[in-house]
Amino acid sequence: MFWAVLVARVLVGLPFFVLGLDYFVHFLQMPTPELPPDATQFATVLSTSGYMKVVKVLEVVGGALILSGRLVPLGLVIATPVAVNIALFDLFLVGQPALGVVLTGLCFFLVWAYRSHFAPVFAVKPKIG
Repeated sequence: MFWAVLVARVLVGLPFFVLGLDYFVHFLQMPTPELPPDATQFATVLSTSGYMKVVKVLEVVGGALILSGRLVPLGLVIATPVAVNIALFDLFLVGQPALGVVLTGLCFFLVWAYRSHFAPVFAVKPKIG
């Protein structure tokens, strides 16, 4: 189980960290994919509004925490919603599963692997303090 979790942490943390950092530093030469009109319009709005800057900061921070092995549950809390949104973008706007679906599956596997840290979230009658 240790090795499966380690591999999943690298497969989740590395793309988030590297692709998030590339948004600011531009060290990767990636071609721009051809997207459907709705996906292009949505991506344009996210970029021009400045929203993607926040998302990319969350990707870098979440990816770094997951990769480092320190505060992994916090990294998952930061990165999993981003992965789910990437998967929804892939499925509903692009129309085909891609990296987001894989990242989401790996994030859910890691949440399950660290389930003891997430158990209090599912408390039916939580106590204050």
